[in-house]
Amino acid sequence: MSNHNSHGHDAQHESHGGSMKSYVIGFLFSIILTIIPLVVVMNDMLGKTATTVLILIMAILQFAVQLIFFMHIRDEEKPRFNLMALIFGLVILLTIVVGSIWIMTYNAVG
Repeated sequence: MSNHNSHGHDAQHESHGGSMKSYVIGFLFSIILTIIPLVVVMNDMLGKTATTVLILIMAILQFAVQLIFFMHIRDEEKPRFNLMALIFGLVILLTIVVGSIWIMTYNAVG
């Protein structure tokens, strides 16, 4: 009887888009995408610009891994609404970051 209950729990868990295999794969990708820039920076393997570009690329890939493997962005019934909300959030985030950089760069007291 306890096996039946645990099986029902697993079936319910998987209906939300996640399985243990999916979470483990996502976790491994996250670890790899974190270690790569760490190794490059700690060993001074690339120049400053190349290191910055590598870190930004790894951050974007990390963002995609989080969305796909942990937030299940592609598994929803209506992914279009999730995508629209995500794009809106990114526009807000980009506006804040670029605006802050703009203010810090061009509003220097001289």
